[in-house]
Amino acid sequence: MELNLTGKVAVVTGASKGIGLAVTRALAEEGALVAAASLHGSPELDLLAERWHVHSVQVDLSTDTGPAAFVAEAVEKYEHLDVLVNNVGAVRPRPGGFAALTDEDCMTTFTINFFAALRTMRAAVPHLLTRRKSSIVTISSVNAFLPDPVVIDYSAAKAALSNLCKSLSKELGPRGVRVNTVSPGPVETDLWLGDAGVAATLATAQGTQAADVQAGAAAQSVTGRFTRPHEVADLVLLLASDRTSNVTGADFVIDGGLITTL
Repeated sequence: MELNLTGKVAVVTGASKGIGLAVTRALAEEGALVAAASLHGSPELDLLAERWHVHSVQVDLSTDTGPAAFVAEAVEKYEHLDVLVNNVGAVRPRPGGFAALTDEDCMTTFTINFFAALRTMRAAVPHLLTRRKSSIVTISSVNAFLPDPVVIDYSAAKAALSNLCKSLSKELGPRGVRVNTVSPGPVETDLWLGDAGVAATLATAQGTQAADVQAGAAAQSVTGRFTRPHEVADLVLLLASDRTSNVTGADFVIDGGLITTL
């Protein structure tokens, strides 16, 4: 399927690893010009920059000014903007429960999972509106509508993010900017499987092994496995392309059948 992304300018946040890296690679392979934001970069992202039109930008998107600075650098590099992929995010399990959750915890979680995307969109939208057709794809989570006390603040932040994108789709749709979200379940990334990821954190709290936590989470899906980053990236690219030109304000779940409700 031809996605018609050759020559399109895309910006991706949280691009150094996991879903963001997979999205950056997929966009570049389709011929897009990509500005890829991350806090510290990575050897994998550097390799993409050597092979394709990928401009790696090291920036702290948790700051008030970081998102706008990133978008400004991307536009200076490529002159315009066609696609924004909001991917940056983080989760910290709360095995201590609600009573152990502080205001600072919540502010940290909302800053990286909600405000980073809001600020990036605020900076990007004026540029997206100058194009005949453009697209925003935001990585949310099944926890936006599957609240979990173990990730209570993360669930709330992702719910706010999905709500924001739905509202924004109504404002921007008539002006040529489509806004959609993708809600993955557990994905094979460091967020879940890293040394300080969800599986390891919960295993420590429960006195078990990270592999057992991972296996238990995978078993909840119909497919019996985690989603792979490239599978999320494929869905993101389809939504970013004009092959879905009448799709906006929609959320797409990719969770191996984890969610069983209609």
